[in-house]
Amino acid sequence: MRRNVRFLFPEGKPRALTLSYDDGNVADRRLAGILNKHKIKGSFHLNAGTLGKNNVIAPEEIAELFQGHEISCHSFTHPFLERISRTEVVREMLEDRLELEKLAGYPVRGMSYPFGTYSQEVIEVLKSLDIVYARTVQSTGKFVLPENFLEWHPTCHHKDNLLERTAQFKKTPYSFSLFYVWGHSYEFDRENNWGLIEDFCAEIAGDETIWYATNIEIYDYSAALKRLEFSADSSLVKNPNSMPVWLSVNGSPVKVLPGELKTLNIPEPA
Repeated sequence: MRRNVRFLFPEGKPRALTLSYDDGNVADRRLAGILNKHKIKGSFHLNAGTLGKNNVIAPEEIAELFQGHEISCHSFTHPFLERISRTEVVREMLEDRLELEKLAGYPVRGMSYPFGTYSQEVIEVLKSLDIVYARTVQSTGKFVLPENFLEWHPTCHHKDNLLERTAQFKKTPYSFSLFYVWGHSYEFDRENNWGLIEDFCAEIAGDETIWYATNIEIYDYSAALKRLEFSADSSLVKNPNSMPVWLSVNGSPVKVLPGELKTLNIPEPA
């Protein structure tokens, strides 16, 4: 490329944070309150077939409880998806999605794998059901977006040196960096360490260089960036999306509006 063009997150931010919590335990109430206090967003992956049972939140409370966050799939009854038939995988995911959409009031398009396990056949089923992302439990320790959103490996579990990783993330010089934290809210009760997530949120909240987003927001924005149409020399870009996107052009943030054909009018390097 003639010009140094890089992707940025919304409002020209170089970094993003997303959180992901599974199973819908009643401890999600406390966790959601902590996130709300610090204006941090999370994705909550739920099994519709277990709602209201065995310390799992009731179905009638999830819409209000998770307002501003994302309600996402985790299968209907939490089986090992790779150990059941293709038909059962379809049933597990479709029933979960149908019920959660009734409760949430919007399309539910993402998930996390029960037990973190999956297979290529499971991935193919998810594609056929229009599930666009699926989180694993394979921590990378890195601040990167996935190559394949249906094998979305997080940065770390919350008990894996969370505060040290936070300091590292805030110092990273690379633009378009993503910090992805996952876990289960009941672990804070079990290990009596709610102070960990409180300290983490207090430390990372309110940073103007960070976009605080749900999993599906990260996916949708990344998909919009991939649909951008560049000229061969990168001097022109067209945004065919319904949302604005941001680029860094020779170090300067540039906003490209929906439907806009924009000239990246930066002088050639000498």
